[in-house]
Amino acid sequence: MHTLPLPHTMLAGVIHGQRDVRIESASVPRPAAGEVLIAVEAALTDGTDLKVFRRGYHARMIRPPMIFGHEFAGSVAAVGEGVEGWQLGDAVVAANSAPCGHCFYCDRNQEALCEDLLFVNGAYASFILLPSRLVEKNLLRIPDGLSPAHAAFTEPLACVVKGINDLHLEPGASLAVIGSGPIGLMAACAASDCGAEVLLLGRHPEQLAAGRKLGAAETALVSSRDDVLDALLRPCGGRGPDAIFEATGLPDVWEAAIQSVRRGGIVNLFGGCPADTRVSFDTNRVHYGEVRLCSSFHHNPASIRAALQFLADRRLQPDLLLDGREPLSHLPEVLQEMDTRVRTMKTVINPPGVQLGLNA
Repeated sequence: MHTLPLPHTMLAGVIHGQRDVRIESASVPRPAAGEVLIAVEAALTDGTDLKVFRRGYHARMIRPPMIFGHEFAGSVAAVGEGVEGWQLGDAVVAANSAPCGHCFYCDRNQEALCEDLLFVNGAYASFILLPSRLVEKNLLRIPDGLSPAHAAFTEPLACVVKGINDLHLEPGASLAVIGSGPIGLMAACAASDCGAEVLLLGRHPEQLAAGRKLGAAETALVSSRDDVLDALLRPCGGRGPDAIFEATGLPDVWEAAIQSVRRGGIVNLFGGCPADTRVSFDTNRVHYGEVRLCSSFHHNPASIRAALQFLADRRLQPDLLLDGREPLSHLPEVLQEMDTRVRTMKTVINPPGVQLGLNA
């Protein structure tokens, strides 16, 4: 094993239950064969982490008590035996999962549905240990000039890139993005980059202002399903847009999206609704109107790499999606402010610990 001098303990954000996050001391892990230890220099808050905070767990990823957080970047602090291609101090970003590469779904290029999808959490800490499969498939070098705070956008942007790709937009297509949080803003940017004419719908004027800077041609302030329907149908003379990217995860908004896309159009039901949710729609409209429905979950190795290149090319302005930077010690308060909508963007969390040459 090759390692820089490491402390024996570190501070970490540990989820214990519903709305119960504590900053605690934890052991600094040492990598086994094939593993890599990363010094976290920037972690980002995220809507999934907020769900974990509210629920106290995540069915597929987190069983409390457990260190959580999954959007991060940093530098290599230690490498296990057999790891090749990585040196101590390398600036890196990693996805939060890695597919197996050989199951039924991986063989069909549907890695997000992998039967053995390996998840990694633990970004709200000074160090995070990456298992060998993730090192092999989804550990990437940060391009020169890209800060850790900006590189940490790779994981959420990769989900969005995959979602926009799944719409197969033609240049000049009209796309409505419903939801102006960080995911909706990144979707507006990625779709505009593809040549789409983007209409962004949201509840917060400051987010819509950011959306215009990120490429949205038009924005609409909405606060109800009727507002959504009006905003989607009015600009198109009642026909509806060519495509809709739903980024709220609200059942009534799913229904509004299906109701308002044009005949022959496509809806990506990207926002995940709560478990056991049911929605209804007009089957005649979907069938005779040839309305196509799709859903995009998570990311894959290709979209991770595309997202990092998108960031390296400066096609996204990540600072427009940030509301500030806070030390790890403030994480419980930051999550509480997200829970009460005091914070509506992402926050950079800077863990204490060994800094190995990067500035977040």
